[in-house]
Amino acid sequence: MAFTNNVMIVRHRLLADLVRLWKDEKLVEDVDRLPLRLSPRNAKPRGRCCIHKERVVWKYKSLPLLGYDMSDETDELTPLSDYVRRALERKQVEKDNILCVIDEACSSCVQVNYEVSNLCKGCVAQSCSTNCPKDAVDFKRNGQAEIDHDKCISCGICHKNCPYHAIVYIPVPCEEACPVKAIKKDENGIERIDESRCIYCGKCVNACPFGAIFEISQTFDVLQRIRNGHKMIAIPAPSVLGQFKTTIDKVYGALKAIGFHDVIEVAQGAMDTISNEAHELLEKLEEGQPFMTTSCCPAYIELTEKHIPDIKPFVSHTGSPMYYAARIAKQQHPDAEIVFIGPCLAKRQEAKRDEAVDFVWTFEELAAILDGMGVELEEADGFAPAFTSVREAHGFAQAGGVMGSVQAYLKDKAKTFTALNIADIDRKNMTLLRSAAKTKKAPAQFIEVMACPGGCITGPCAHGDTAAGTRRLVAELAKRKETYADMETV
Repeated sequence: MAFTNNVMIVRHRLLADLVRLWKDEKLVEDVDRLPLRLSPRNAKPRGRCCIHKERVVWKYKSLPLLGYDMSDETDELTPLSDYVRRALERKQVEKDNILCVIDEACSSCVQVNYEVSNLCKGCVAQSCSTNCPKDAVDFKRNGQAEIDHDKCISCGICHKNCPYHAIVYIPVPCEEACPVKAIKKDENGIERIDESRCIYCGKCVNACPFGAIFEISQTFDVLQRIRNGHKMIAIPAPSVLGQFKTTIDKVYGALKAIGFHDVIEVAQGAMDTISNEAHELLEKLEEGQPFMTTSCCPAYIELTEKHIPDIKPFVSHTGSPMYYAARIAKQQHPDAEIVFIGPCLAKRQEAKRDEAVDFVWTFEELAAILDGMGVELEEADGFAPAFTSVREAHGFAQAGGVMGSVQAYLKDKAKTFTALNIADIDRKNMTLLRSAAKTKKAPAQFIEVMACPGGCITGPCAHGDTAAGTRRLVAELAKRKETYADMETV
């Protein structure tokens, strides 16, 4: 399997080991020894000062995988086994927050973003000091500048004024990655996520080089329900086609091997999204609305709610593919609980608002669960869902997929409007959306907005290398024969 960095390996290994212990019914009795086994005595620490610090980090990284976070620790002497016991006994998800920062792991980034390098010539101009609003720049005996980090506010004025470019900018990766400034340090220098601003795009999770940012997992809530005989239905996102190096029937068979009663593709729900979106678009344009954006990306919906409320009147009211797929699943299995599986962190937030979706797993979690359960994909019995979705519905997984599917559904009517794909919620695209909302003028009449650069297939919780996943997705889409081109639609 492909990993892009060691942080992903660590996350995978830890969750797989926890699941393996759960499978063997030894999770409660053996979990306290897991940090010692992962970082044994005399082992060389990887990225930490010593194995004792590594063991502490292993312990605290286990908390979000069990559905807890650092705030749940009221006594440092409470063993992991106590959290495990409570996790396996709980009847419902307890946490409201979706993300958390592991304090012990978040300890190595700079407190101030600017530092003077040895390129400083000790010049007479001293522009760095003269322009500093906080008098934070002093000088050594040799005339070289130095920054007093107790006074510095990281405004960057000294950096801009140095004629030798001797003052360097040192980013904090998670803060740098966040497009809405929802993460910053607290009084102890530990990053904190403001979920009143967070859009759950997940960029901070993979940007942190120390793997200190975790989502609150529902892995064991689902597994324990399966063990207790609950009827669980898996609804995997369209991007599942690009996640694993095997046939999709084998992947669905592996879900059945875990214990899911049935697998219903979210692509089936996407067909409802396509038809409803297409008709809503035509209606809005006929009514004189200048443009309409898609609504299926939950991170984009969070952006409109928290940061660009003026654009909400232009957002489609059509439900996401998960929304429709969950209702299809509930209709077929009214006594079951529904588990969405996808590459998207923001789906956890969407699921909190949707009474038809009970739990969310990510593809990253699924890969670790399969590993821990000892389920070999190539050895799994194949399973094919009862309903066959069109190629365009599976195409939701890539950037432009929603836009393209609506155009394919509308056929010749698609020529009556212009369309645009915005992939990646960054500051540039946020400015474009703000401008469109304010002026009521947009570069196209139908705008697809996705938080991730390549669409869902490049989501923050995808399994393995996203470039390889994208190639697999394209190859799998080419195999799909059912298409709107051969169907009567509008």
